[in-house]
Amino acid sequence: MSPVVLLSGWGCDARLWEPLAGYWPARLEVSTPDWPGHGGRPALADPERLADLADAMAADLPPEAIWVGWSLGGLLATALLGHLPTPRGLVLLGMGARFCHPDGVTEEALATFQTAFRRDPEATRSHFLRWQLRGEPSPRAAHHRLLGLIGRGPCAPRATLAAGLHQLAHLDHRHHLAAPPCPIWRVAGEHDPLLATSARDEADIRLADAGHCPMVSQPEALAACLVEIAGEGSP
Repeated sequence: MSPVVLLSGWGCDARLWEPLAGYWPARLEVSTPDWPGHGGRPALADPERLADLADAMAADLPPEAIWVGWSLGGLLATALLGHLPTPRGLVLLGMGARFCHPDGVTEEALATFQTAFRRDPEATRSHFLRWQLRGEPSPRAAHHRLLGLIGRGPCAPRATLAAGLHQLAHLDHRHHLAAPPCPIWRVAGEHDPLLATSARDEADIRLADAGHCPMVSQPEALAACLVEIAGEGSP
């Protein structure tokens, strides 16, 4: 069974993955490294420079592992395929080839969000945390649980979060999905409010009764899904 590396998305750090801890089999090696600037980890001087990000994450992303990137983490993990040794496989959780889509989060909506973030970063992040939970079975309970995991304060410096929004707007990996250098699985909550309907329909695995944050609302189902993929990724 291949090791699994879990990578968080925009506005959150690795504490997000704690609900899955009780569902991993003993034989599976799971790690949850933080991105630079998160979880007390030093931020990059230029958070958008992928070569620097690859250098910072190289020890955390071994080629024998399955990399699981959630949301922005999926875009960043895919971008690092061009900078690091190819992993055993890649899971895009709640993410397609790009973030913006005419039938999902439009470029105009993201640009408006970026403007709001420049004016009031923390209020905008707080709004985003609630927004992404709309597809969960109980959004209010999911929001309470999420805040219990990551807290209410900022998870990263303002420059790091701003760079993440720019990456959400501009990273486009359609070429990777057209000719993947490793097996790639797309996993989506069936009610993910941030994904276009077509992106949910094209997912390899759809999680029932889940939205964009199945690690919060459906941790057992998500863990079981990733355990199955880790088994498929074994030599």
